[in-house]
Amino acid sequence: MSKSSGWDQRLQVAAGGKGLVGHAGAVLLRRCADRTGLAWALNAVLPRGAGPGWWDRGTVLICLATAIVLGATSMSDIGLLAHQALVFAEPPSEATVRRALAGLDETALRRIAKARAKARARVWELLERRPQGFPWLLVAGKLLTGWVVIDLDATLITAHSDKQGAAATFKKGFGFHPLGAWCANTSESLAMLLRPGNAGSNTVVDHIRVLGEAVAQLPVRYRRKILVRVDGAGATHDLVTHLEQMNRLWRSEPPPLSWSFLTMV
Repeated sequence: MSKSSGWDQRLQVAAGGKGLVGHAGAVLLRRCADRTGLAWALNAVLPRGAGPGWWDRGTVLICLATAIVLGATSMSDIGLLAHQALVFAEPPSEATVRRALAGLDETALRRIAKARAKARARVWELLERRPQGFPWLLVAGKLLTGWVVIDLDATLITAHSDKQGAAATFKKGFGFHPLGAWCANTSESLAMLLRPGNAGSNTVVDHIRVLGEAVAQLPVRYRRKILVRVDGAGATHDLVTHLEQMNRLWRSEPPPLSWSFLTMV
């Protein structure tokens, strides 16, 4: 059995005090990745490790994401998963994580995006089956049934050393200025663009790229009505024009888009 599957078959509920693990919430994250098909989808599109003790590259990425949720700030912090060694077995080494990340080129990133979108479609299907249905948002006192809300925003991340891509920020700090897109309905991160600290707050090409990647993450049936919320810095004339062009382009093709644009100050 490879290290990408089967770990949850060893779990059991017991009343004794043996076999306890720390950060038990990580178990839910790992199991969610498996049950939604994300782990399988990632391992299907990424190359497998080779040699003794190999790791599926998709599993390494899931381990790394789990470690980040537990507080990891560097690749060496993959060791945080040692707390769950009784459940998952030993975590991948820092060297394995480095090799997995070093092997990610643009082609691999596109494949990862498709795998994420496939798993998300499954999750949203399950959300829709709940008694309360899909989580539509209440905006300005109105329930926006049928509308998916995408928030675009950039944030500053401080770098405490001279890391690759770090630069001076407009707030006289030093680090990064990534731009991200989130689905407000489900609080999911849809897309993220890592940028140096001196990247502009209203760079329209970055906003168009991130928004396009975010829309591609939505299941097709949820792309019909999209509300985009951007703060005053990102709400440029060129971005609004781009949205209008996309609407005209797709108007004659399913699914038609209904864009609404809201700025928040």
